[in-house]
Amino acid sequence: MITAIAFYVFTAILLVSAAMVVTARNPVHSVLFLILAFFNAAALFLIAGAEFLAMILVIVYVGAVAVLFLFVVMMLDVDFVAMREGFQRYLPVGLAVVTVLFAELVFVLGGWKFAPAAMSAKLSSTPAGISNTAAIGRLLYTDYIFLFQAAGLVLLVAMIGAIVLTLRDRKTSRHQVIRHQNERQPGDTLEMLDVALGAGIKTLGIYRPKPAPVPELEHAHEGHGGGHAAGHGDAHHTPEVR
Repeated sequence: MITAIAFYVFTAILLVSAAMVVTARNPVHSVLFLILAFFNAAALFLIAGAEFLAMILVIVYVGAVAVLFLFVVMMLDVDFVAMREGFQRYLPVGLAVVTVLFAELVFVLGGWKFAPAAMSAKLSSTPAGISNTAAIGRLLYTDYIFLFQAAGLVLLVAMIGAIVLTLRDRKTSRHQVIRHQNERQPGDTLEMLDVALGAGIKTLGIYRPKPAPVPELEHAHEGHGGGHAAGHGDAHHTPEVR
């Protein structure tokens, strides 16, 4: 009785949270409702006796995928008001896509048939000496190994395609050149200074970064004579810090 009540409670929360993922106006709220849906789905897996799938759903999807979605949504500065301006213009296309998807679901559910041995397998006792994790591993890596590898290849191709489509070689971006870093000498970036007695901790000298070059004053000679600019030349000179 308690199991049946828990099943219906988790199922109701799962359906409501899944609907809120689609209907919520704030994308951050959508991701939070998605996390709630994952937790309720994991609870349903626990009720069904698939504790491995429940833990995988919580660890992988909630702990990694959903958190990544949340970070991306919060980091991107997307103007959702501007995105909704063309909603009415694309409404016929959206309705056509929804109609096609609904028709496909009707065809799939209408032609669904249980296997003849499904009910007997459901009522049969659990094999002794094997856990759910071992049973899932036997199915994936023994019975359906080729389909599993094919799915992995499809995901790999999709990942490479997404990287290729989104990668842009901007001229303003800074690239790391390993060869230049390996060929760099200490004298290229460090300067040796002699420290007077009592002026520092060591008397033999210290290493310190070279001072950054002072930018030239472009308008130093505008509106001033040559002698005036020469007279103030020492005033703009940055003394070296010892």
